[in-house]
Amino acid sequence: MDLTVIWGFIIAFAVFAYVVMDGFDLGIGILFPTFDAGPERDRAMNSIAPVWDGNETWLVLGGGGLFAAFPLAYAVILPATYPLIIAMLLGLVFRGVAFEYRWRDPAHRQFWDMAFTGGSFVAAMAQGMTLGALLQGIEITGRAYSGSWFDWFTPYTLLTGLGTVAGYALLGATWLVWKLEGPSQNHARKLAKRAAWATFALMGAVSLYNLLLNDDYAAKWLTAPEIYFAAPVPVLTGITALLLIRSLKTERHSKPFWLALALFFFGMAGLGITMWPYVVPPGLTLWDAAAPERSQIFMLVGVAITMPLILAYTAWAYWVFRGKVGDEGYH
Repeated sequence: MDLTVIWGFIIAFAVFAYVVMDGFDLGIGILFPTFDAGPERDRAMNSIAPVWDGNETWLVLGGGGLFAAFPLAYAVILPATYPLIIAMLLGLVFRGVAFEYRWRDPAHRQFWDMAFTGGSFVAAMAQGMTLGALLQGIEITGRAYSGSWFDWFTPYTLLTGLGTVAGYALLGATWLVWKLEGPSQNHARKLAKRAAWATFALMGAVSLYNLLLNDDYAAKWLTAPEIYFAAPVPVLTGITALLLIRSLKTERHSKPFWLALALFFFGMAGLGITMWPYVVPPGLTLWDAAAPERSQIFMLVGVAITMPLILAYTAWAYWVFRGKVGDEGYH
């Protein structure tokens, strides 16, 4: 365990925190057309109104941390995925603007609802395809990206994009199961069941595709002694999936959301095992891309101060708005 590995875990934690926290409000946007116009959509919006913009703090930390701690990886990944990054940012902008304006411009609320859905879907799809582009490998010559503008566009990246959309829809639906009551909650539970099965299917498809994508990936999952360390992940993922379906059938409130988060955690753990020790497969390791040691120490001091503050105010916000949502907001 050295500074470079510590920074790798910090970046991974920031990405995971962003995915699970911003994922459920993007998921609500993806599912938005399935809600009845009027009070049901308003309640779904109100459930995320106090927290949605703060969730993106983790996106800034993940991107900024990658630039500061692994500058070579940042310099390779961005040129390889510029269209996806631009699409994601535009989607987040449209989602944010629509969120605010649908309340202030009732005459065009239908348009803003469409923008909210479109922005959420584009952002989720772009994030998943960026992950797929990274996993399938980025062509590097010397210390720079040497591929074409559209190397990121493949059947594999479309699969990872759809998997991310389904996973975010699952998070959004289980969040609404927790936060809503009555018919709206029952509707959210039905959506969560469908999103869960779609997520399971796409997670399985991506996992199998990974074994065919790269011999090194297959070796980590199918040969000894690596298989002994990797095997618990799919087993725990399967157990979590079963518990999630069971919790949705027994009409639990918060439990499905926590199990959906656990499903994402094991998915991220599987990705970590698949990629380790590369930050840009197939040839750029964490140590190849790392900043100088003094820079890492300097930044670590800053993170040691700011991350506890971010965690504290995030936890406080979720604690304050911990109840159910009615027609007039939280109660």
